[in-house]
Amino acid sequence: MVLPLQKLKAAQGLFVLLVIWLLAVAISPTTLGGENIFLSAGNLTDLLRATAPVGIMALAMTFVIITGGIDLSVGSLMALSAVVTSILLTSGSPAMPEGPRLVLAILGGTLSAGLIGLLNGGLIATLRLQPFVITLATMIGVRGLCRVLTTNEKVLLGVGDDLPGRFADMFSEKIWMIGSFLFLAVVCDILLRRTVFGRYAMAIGNNERASRYAALPIAWIKIGVYVLCGLFAGIAGVFHAARTTTGDPNAGIAWELDVIAVVVIGGTSLMGGKGSIPGTINGVLIVGILTNILGLRNVDSNMQLLLKSVIIILAVALQQKRSRT
Repeated sequence: MVLPLQKLKAAQGLFVLLVIWLLAVAISPTTLGGENIFLSAGNLTDLLRATAPVGIMALAMTFVIITGGIDLSVGSLMALSAVVTSILLTSGSPAMPEGPRLVLAILGGTLSAGLIGLLNGGLIATLRLQPFVITLATMIGVRGLCRVLTTNEKVLLGVGDDLPGRFADMFSEKIWMIGSFLFLAVVCDILLRRTVFGRYAMAIGNNERASRYAALPIAWIKIGVYVLCGLFAGIAGVFHAARTTTGDPNAGIAWELDVIAVVVIGGTSLMGGKGSIPGTINGVLIVGILTNILGLRNVDSNMQLLLKSVIIILAVALQQKRSRT
């Protein structure tokens, strides 16, 4: 009976996505030639590129929430990665070859966010502190660090033929952003469903006390999911720096709410123990399509926030209904 129930839940999520898709097609504006703008290849790939940074962070957030945790620092970590990447690109030693400078900048941005993820996981796992409190503190602290590193100014990459400009041109391309999101989604799905790490994370979220009695490495799994969340926020920050051609210390404010929202909409339980990568991708697409079509119809941004809040409430209500059946 378990497998049919899982298939039913997946079908419900796909049904919601289909409804949103059909609604977007129906209300989409058209060109003078009668072409549906929403269905155009350019718009659909723009949609995927726009959702890629949030989607990448949501993949890792799925693991965190499955263990019963939460990470409020991902928006600040994304900004930290963007800032560090931009600083290393613009102030690197001219004597260093461009290839190593590029690799150093990308690794520096990604690993800086990963180190904060390690700090989050270490404090939560070893001191058994509340994830909400710890990640709220690092969210605030890292944001301050970003502003100190940049003296609260944007680090401009530019659009020239130098290394920062070529970096921005290359990593803002759709093939890199969309391709990276899809590749990481496949990796995360395998990690969650087919590895001991994923099974242990699910078990901890289902019943941490029983997992402790079973001698599962709870501390290491928790550290692992927060490191993963930090690294993925770092990757998102690299792409954000390329897309915006800046390292902005104020980037990503409130993005953690978007990340958590798409994970919840995708069916991952905030109580832990339930969730899937395909469900998270489904949530990313639902919110991405909704945002895209509202933008095409020039709907006021404040109204967009109201509509998103309604969707989140409906998604949580649907989750509770599933848990009772």
